[in-house]
Amino acid sequence: MSIVFLVAGFVLLLIGGELLVRGAASLAHRLGMSPLLIGLTVVAFGTSAPELVVSVDAALDGSPGIAIGNVVGSNISNILLILGLGAVIRPVPAQAASLLRDGGMVLLASVVVAAVGWSGVFRWWQGGLMVAALTLYLIVSYRHDMRDAALRALPDVTAPPAQSLLRALQFIVLGLVGLVLGAEWLVDGAVDIARSLGVSDEIIGVTLVAVGTSLPELAIVVVAARKGHTDMVFGNVVGSNIFNCLGILGVTALVAQIPVDLAAIGFDLLVMVGVTLLLLPLAASGRRMSRPEGVVLLTLFVAFVAINFLGKPVLDGS
Repeated sequence: MSIVFLVAGFVLLLIGGELLVRGAASLAHRLGMSPLLIGLTVVAFGTSAPELVVSVDAALDGSPGIAIGNVVGSNISNILLILGLGAVIRPVPAQAASLLRDGGMVLLASVVVAAVGWSGVFRWWQGGLMVAALTLYLIVSYRHDMRDAALRALPDVTAPPAQSLLRALQFIVLGLVGLVLGAEWLVDGAVDIARSLGVSDEIIGVTLVAVGTSLPELAIVVVAARKGHTDMVFGNVVGSNIFNCLGILGVTALVAQIPVDLAAIGFDLLVMVGVTLLLLPLAASGRRMSRPEGVVLLTLFVAFVAINFLGKPVLDGS
């Protein structure tokens, strides 16, 4: 039954995230919000909503290892698996402005999370500062991009089919219900499997749960790459990682204090910072992620998962 709950949770998270993005984007269009603002807020929140619900639910259920492991693993998966797969399908361009501002921000956010994690606990006031930093970043990014005529001229790849206001609200409600139920089943199934196999919550969170909650990002990146909208792939991955670090962990820490088991998650915190550092020069080379670079990222992802299950270095901060 644990496996059934795990699989059902994955499916519900994917469906719920898709419905939430569709409904919220449609509502935003009807309210006159710009495509850029939708991308910075609605799509970023919608694709990261599974991580938020899973992390908060896990923290409240007394499984903080899944909460922190989910975010760290999702960020690693976004770079190595999702961006790697997108680059293999079609080379992913990275604009200079995005590399400097968004790339620098995702690196800073990753370092902050690793530093706080190595202190041993995420406290409520640290969570508040992280959420405030995310809010400021979104405001600054929006104001800056609205002054960029080139960005405003980009095609609106987030525009959904015309929908009534009632249908948009129905999608949002159904999406939220799917996310909540999916997160509950996913956490329950993952914890049961972890206990039966003698695997720590952190390892389950950083691998199975992290990949499961990254499915919305994976779907968007694959579709965007296949349709030639590769200009949104890099920004989607980087934006999602920023939201995960500052928004997901920030909100979760506000809800419940998150103790960090460095013996289980310390190595993964360093890997998260390391792959973020690797991302920037790869994207800067030729201002794009090439297919060979995508293969390298996918290979590193396979190695990361294997190390977690076969035995990773134990780092306890001492």
